[in-house]
Amino acid sequence: MDVSGILDEHKSKFKPIQVDRLIPVEFDMGLLSCYDMNMLDEKKLRSSPTARNNYLKELSREGAQLLINELFSLPTTVDEDSYYATLPKPTTVLPREKPVPKEKPMTRWEKFAKIKGIQKRKSSGKVFDEATGEWRRKYGFKGVNNDDQKPWLIEVPGSADPYQDQYKVRREEKKERIEKNKRRSQRNYEERVAVEKGMKPHEMRKRELQKALVLSKQSTASLGKFDEKLKGEPKIKGVKRKFDPLVGSADKEKSKNMDILNKVNKGVTKSSVLNVRKAQRAMNNAKRGKK
Repeated sequence: MDVSGILDEHKSKFKPIQVDRLIPVEFDMGLLSCYDMNMLDEKKLRSSPTARNNYLKELSREGAQLLINELFSLPTTVDEDSYYATLPKPTTVLPREKPVPKEKPMTRWEKFAKIKGIQKRKSSGKVFDEATGEWRRKYGFKGVNNDDQKPWLIEVPGSADPYQDQYKVRREEKKERIEKNKRRSQRNYEERVAVEKGMKPHEMRKRELQKALVLSKQSTASLGKFDEKLKGEPKIKGVKRKFDPLVGSADKEKSKNMDILNKVNKGVTKSSVLNVRKAQRAMNNAKRGKK
């Protein structure tokens, strides 16, 4: 029985997997992309919309077929469910959307661990509690570390006051540890900011302290003029107003008044001394206040 006709009819239903190009297509399988440098057919692009769309669809199908053919040529690994292709490293250099982040400076603990050769080991955040037979957190809410806060019996140390509340003592010790960790965290943050600004941490702390001192002195009614000076306190720089003497030359006073009068006569400009609208608004407000 000859079935060649049936096979040919069945093959005609599918597109060919072999695609030929005049210029070889470049692949970057690390990014799952291919670059076709062949020229497009201008006649088909300028033809009717239906023919143009069919031409572009055929080009897209052929490009995808080339990429799939190249993908099947890569080394594969077999799993229980399916096959996986091992992609190579990308060869196309793509520009970054944002600049490369700066390397964060090491904290005091990281510097100490590097000197001593201490390596961070990844461990589970839970431990098995033999008393309850459950897995519990090491720290935090319902953690194992909180069990020493709620025991039914606490032994009073020999050097402690027998009437002292040991539960309260443990709570206060825990609060002190939390506050100590917060201070360390704030200190590490300030040191990191100082290094990013190119300053030494103690210099930045000194500058911040001087700034806070100046702001606190300016909060008084005299702006710190009559406050007691501290040792090493920086001199506060401000704008000093210069007043003309009450008794002076009549010619200078006359020329000064003439300058003001000349500026007023020139009219309202950007560099004018007198703002007519503002003066008129002030007069109207004063009249309304008298009524």
